[in-house]
Amino acid sequence: MTEPTYVRTTRASYDTVAEDYAELLRTELGQKPLDRAMLAAFVELVRAADAGPVADIGCGPGRVTGHLRSMGLTARGIDLSPQMVAVARRTYPDLRFDVGSMNALDLADGSLGGIVAWYSIIHTPPELLPEVFAEFHRVLAPGGHLLLAFKAGDEIRHLEHAYGHPLALDVYWLEPARVAELLNRAGLVVDARLVREAGTNEAGPQACLMARRPANP
Repeated sequence: MTEPTYVRTTRASYDTVAEDYAELLRTELGQKPLDRAMLAAFVELVRAADAGPVADIGCGPGRVTGHLRSMGLTARGIDLSPQMVAVARRTYPDLRFDVGSMNALDLADGSLGGIVAWYSIIHTPPELLPEVFAEFHRVLAPGGHLLLAFKAGDEIRHLEHAYGHPLALDVYWLEPARVAELLNRAGLVVDARLVREAGTNEAGPQACLMARRPANP
């Protein structure tokens, strides 16, 4: 099967910026209490469900994976970019990181108690999100939880320079209500939504959605 162009450009862009991206965002979570609160709620829900380990899908340099582990979860990371995975493995040598695509996860059905996709869907054309969410549903165990973070809006912004490097990357700003609708269609129940105003170095509102695969069909 021919790999979609957006997958190739996303991989190439993040391979290019991996080292500088990791350094620039290294302490970002420490400046965002609302984001940490959503992650903390996710951790509590996953623990209560006791449905399996957690995957940080689109993990980049592993900072969220490491944060989840520091809060007591069994967590691993998966990312499209080999260079991002290399940085994550070097930074967190005691955690597992693998190269992979959220479109076709190399994970067994129902094998995860939780998924975090922290700004991982923002380069996927919106019309392809149903495929991604169906894959999330497949690998989540009944009762498993999903936490999505993304940029809130309704537009495409094309990046030609970021993190100190030239690149070519489309960023999709997504309406939370539309994302919630797509999650529901994939069989995932949305339990919470957060939309916050832009923080430092952010160009607009940011959104988090918490969803779960129902324990009983």
